[in-house]
Formats: sequence, C-alpha cells, structure tokens
Amino acid sequence: MLGIGHGRLGIGAFKQRLPRPEEALPGREAPLPLHNVHFVNGRPLRGDFAGLDVLDVGLGCFWGAERKFWQLPGVVTTAVGYQGGLTPNPTYEEVCSGLTGHTEVVRVVFDPVQVALDTVLRTFWENHDPTQGMRQGNDTGTQYRSALYCHTQAQFDAAIASRDAYQQRLTAAGYGDITTEILFPAPPFYYAEDYHQQYLAKNPNGYCGIGGTGVSCPIGLDA
Repeated sequence: MLGIGHGRLGIGAFKQRLPRPEEALPGREAPLPLHNVHFVNGRPLRGDFAGLDVLDVGLGCFWGAERKFWQLPGVVTTAVGYQGGLTPNPTYEEVCSGLTGHTEVVRVVFDPVQVALDTVLRTFWENHDPTQGMRQGNDTGTQYRSALYCHTQAQFDAAIASRDAYQQRLTAAGYGDITTEILFPAPPFYYAEDYHQQYLAKNPNGYCGIGGTGVSCPIGLDA
C-alpha cells in the first residue's frame, strides 16, 4: 500500500507550476502538532541545535529521502516538512494539492566535525534525479521538485559549486540540465504531520520512490 497518495493528490493545473500568491491556500497560524522525538534515535526533531549545522533538502518523496540521511554517519537528527512555498503551516493534503507552493523536504542536522558538508551534498545529489523539474520518477507535482535550502552563505556557495560539478558529470552521461532550486537564506520550514516523521522506520514496507541516476558526484570523496 502506498499510503495516502504520493503522486495522486496533486491534481489540476498546479502539478507543474507554482501557484501565484492570490491562488495559494491561506494555511493557519498554529504549527501542526509534533511529537518531538526521532523514532529511530530518540533525539529531538526541533530545537536550536547549537554547534550543529542544518541543511534542508528536497529530493522527491520525503519518506525515502529522510532514511537516506538518518543513516548517514555524523547526522544527529532528521525531520520531514514542507518548504519553499507560500502557505503557512500547511497540511500534507494541502501541499499535495499544489496550492501551497511547497516541496517535500528533509531537515538534516549534522555535526560538521563528524561529516563534511560535501558528503551531505553528495548524498543529496546521488539519491535522486535533479533534472526532472516538477516531478521525481513516477511522483508528479510541484511538491516533488528538487531543492537545497541553505542556512549559511558557505552552504550556498558549496551547493552551487557541487551543482556545477555534478552537471558536468550528468551532461557527460546524457542527462539534461539540473533544475534544483537552491536558495539562501532558507525559506520557512514547516514540520510535517507526526505520521510522516521517520515513516519508513515505522512502516518498513512503506512506499519509497527514491532513486538516483547512477552518476557519481565528484565532491566529498575524501571526506
């Protein structure tokens, strides 16, 4: 069973274009309820994370994407949410309608002493196809677009450099242009509903649409 609809709730004209401000859903002032404990490692999902680095990544269905990062040594905690859109504190159904402008993202909190930013970026690039625009594999809609939302200028500079390096490899392999949205500062992050957090740990046979191009990214290989 594929849950309640990765790829099936994003209907109408908003699967392939972002909504204009006057079209966006109003959302709500209060955040969605959050059980602030990581299902896998017991650490907080939300906090100030002093001394740690935070990078928000969108690479398709956030169920499978999150697992790629919580398994990465040096990552302290992860959470899934909605980012890059207009609607405050949206629900999953609202995001999938295409009327919020958000994409599904993973918040990656990592210790830069234990894992280099280049390694986190390489994990991002190699675990999806960043050339697909408003879809990822069979999952179609604006909520599946590729994104890197940076929290420092150094992250942004590294993200751009890694994109340019990976583009050369992808072009050589016959792929088109990278469509990843790279922004600094990071737009507001809204935590997704509890049942989405660490979904594949709670549902080991759950849907995962994540798959890379098979093209290696030439950064962070010595990290």
